[in-house]
Amino acid sequence: MIKAVPPAMLFILGALLIPLLRGKLKQIYLLVIPALAFLDILQLKRGTSWVYHFIGYELVFCQVDRLSLVVGYIFVIIGFLALLYSLHIEEDGQHVAAFLYVGSSLGVVFAGDYFTLFAFWEMMAVSSVFLVWYQKEKRSLDAGFRYLIMHIIGGCCLLAGIITYVVETGSIAVTHLGTGPADIFILIGFGLNTAFIPIHTWLPDAYPEGTVTGSVFLSVYTTKTGVYVLARCFSGMPFVAYMGGIMTVYGVLFALLQNDARRLLSYHIVSQVGYMVAGVGVGTELGVNGGIGHVFNHILYKALLFMCMGSVMYMTGKRKLTEMGGLARYMPVTCITCIIASLSIAGAPGFNGYVSKGMVIASAAERHMPILELMMVLAAVGTFLSFVKLCYFTFFASNEGIEAKESPLNMQLAMLMTAFLCVFIGVYPRVLFHILPYSPVHYHPYTPSHIIGTIQLFVLAGLAFILAKDMVAPHRATILDFDYFYRMGGRGLVWVCNVPLSNLRSKLQVLSSRAVFVIVRLGKNPMLILEIPVAYLYLRITQGLRYVSGYSSAEVYNENLYRRPIGIGVLVAIIILFIYALIHFVS
Repeated sequence: MIKAVPPAMLFILGALLIPLLRGKLKQIYLLVIPALAFLDILQLKRGTSWVYHFIGYELVFCQVDRLSLVVGYIFVIIGFLALLYSLHIEEDGQHVAAFLYVGSSLGVVFAGDYFTLFAFWEMMAVSSVFLVWYQKEKRSLDAGFRYLIMHIIGGCCLLAGIITYVVETGSIAVTHLGTGPADIFILIGFGLNTAFIPIHTWLPDAYPEGTVTGSVFLSVYTTKTGVYVLARCFSGMPFVAYMGGIMTVYGVLFALLQNDARRLLSYHIVSQVGYMVAGVGVGTELGVNGGIGHVFNHILYKALLFMCMGSVMYMTGKRKLTEMGGLARYMPVTCITCIIASLSIAGAPGFNGYVSKGMVIASAAERHMPILELMMVLAAVGTFLSFVKLCYFTFFASNEGIEAKESPLNMQLAMLMTAFLCVFIGVYPRVLFHILPYSPVHYHPYTPSHIIGTIQLFVLAGLAFILAKDMVAPHRATILDFDYFYRMGGRGLVWVCNVPLSNLRSKLQVLSSRAVFVIVRLGKNPMLILEIPVAYLYLRITQGLRYVSGYSSAEVYNENLYRRPIGIGVLVAIIILFIYALIHFVS
């Protein structure tokens, strides 16, 4: 029997062959690799393997348990669907970046030590930025650099925490952490990738600027690896739980204000990841199962939403809701799958989001955290409103001037298959429950009270949309987020560097140049140490006498007036020799 390998290796090494392939062979290859990776994960045995010794530490490339397996399954499944969605892309660079991105994310999931985790963590950041830059527009280039800067800062925090942790404990094993200084730095590093408020701004800034297919990958991996490592290292921490609640409300409020369809979806990543973070922070079996279950479900419906909006953008060139409308009759497959994804993210009964979102909210109630529960319920109402708005203004609003046709077949197949999984898990949640970290799962989603409560929320949100339709209608105003303050601080820092510090540097440079010049001259002629004060005194006296005598200060310089007689040098030499001899004889 062939030994299973770390799934990351299949994608990372597989990326090297992509530029060598062409046509149908390349398309088949792109789909075969994730299929092999899925079979590989099925063969993985619980425990650690692929362990290597490095400077006295054990690097573990494959640590397998129920938590890593469930995240590994969905990463590979959505990798297959996203690659199917992007088969029509001819640029090898995009496929290479996607393979490295998926592979490095899997590397983080199965890493058993912090050194290996950090290496894959940084590879994930570098490879993902190319999915933004390949859009090849100025906005995407700028957004990509901001994305990279934020992730470098997060990586530095993570590295500082890891080094401090290793110095304190002598261990590099990935394990549950507390609230020490090293742990806080690691939490900040993880939190940036998970889009903690207020260090979340890289996400709605960069994801809408990615390529049509690249944004599908971006919507999946970075934030979900963040949730995974939080579940591994910080489950049961109240701060994490309430941060998740803040994320749910904050993300949905900003999503409601957006006109750009993909920016609306990006803010909903912040909101939906908040549910996962809250479940992990609650820390009970139900909370962790709900949080990780929501990772699984969110990856499906969020990838599907980005597929649908990418399909619209690819076929119409439009990205603003104010420019869309009336597309249901031109793009029926995209419309139907988008409605399925919207019902899933809203948590409608019969769809996958209903199952896992209910688990997270129930876990907060079980732990008697009413404020957290209330925040998540309010966010659920806002989520329903957001996606009524998205579907209505994209597919059903009146727009006689728009024309389009359905997207390519591979894109339609990817959307239909993803939509099927959203419905299948919603109807038959035991498939998901069977692979969650804690088994068996003691939760029944389809209780009468839960179904009726959800329907009541939807009716309330629907009425709110009808009554306040003009208020939630898309508009062209610019919505400012926390990055406004970052950029103000950045501009202030640039001014400090360009004006006060630059002036100080210039003055110090002039002074140091003069000092060097004087030192060099004195080194060549030490006699100047004695001559300079004498010459200065002599010059001041002669200037005073010339002024008293009536000579003009504008008189032409006469070098003979200031020439030093040779006798002065001889006299100084004699005096020095005399002093030296006196010291010699006295001693």
